[in-house]
Amino acid sequence: MVFGLWKSRKNSRAQPPPSTGGEIVYAIGDIHGRIDLLDRLIAEIRADILRRNVAAPMRIVFLGDYIDRGSGSRPVIDRILSMEEEWRIVAVKGNHEDALLRFLDDPAIGPSWAQHGGAETLVSYGVDPPANTDDGSWGQTREFFAAQLPPAHERFFRDLVPYTLSGDYLFVHAGVRPKVRLEDQSAQDLMWIRREFVECEKSIDKVVVHGHTPSEQAHIGRWRIGIDTGAYATGVLTAIRLFNEEQDLLDTRALIR
Repeated sequence: MVFGLWKSRKNSRAQPPPSTGGEIVYAIGDIHGRIDLLDRLIAEIRADILRRNVAAPMRIVFLGDYIDRGSGSRPVIDRILSMEEEWRIVAVKGNHEDALLRFLDDPAIGPSWAQHGGAETLVSYGVDPPANTDDGSWGQTREFFAAQLPPAHERFFRDLVPYTLSGDYLFVHAGVRPKVRLEDQSAQDLMWIRREFVECEKSIDKVVVHGHTPSEQAHIGRWRIGIDTGAYATGVLTAIRLFNEEQDLLDTRALIR
């Protein structure tokens, strides 16, 4: 059984509410290999598009961390790539995708990546992580992984963008360094920042839509919208639909067996 949770929000403050400027954006939080949840959420989004039947430009924005921890990293990437045949897709780079790329460039980071979910990604691509941690073993693992990685998947990882914009909204994986211009933000902060960002009421002159920092429920504030609901552990994958001044949450939950 799939449960959808929708919340409509309109900002009543004197200050004009944020707007996408006429574009419909569905932003999807951290998936972490949960292909089961992604498939259900895609079905919910498709049904919502048909139900609302609004003639407007539309994008689906993925906020990063598609891989690691969950068991379905490879099929998650396959699914996102297949969606490009139907919709306009923008995929943001998360810290876990960055780790995968760094492993391809330097197998020495293999043990660290494996401890933080990379082992599940390797297995998803048909590669067994080495039992020991010497550089030789990880070098061989890197070569095997590179051979197993479909070219389209490697292009996907290497073409990920640091962020994307829509009207008053900024979509990024982790967040931004407060009080730093967007063009001066470091790639490290965009993928990794946490406490300094989430504890700041207003970090930049955009509403920042992000993942990376998991919480039991999505956070919708005036200047920050966090939609990482810890899918790999909680079984809840969350998206937000933004259109002009509307903000609507949608989530899907794992089947209870």
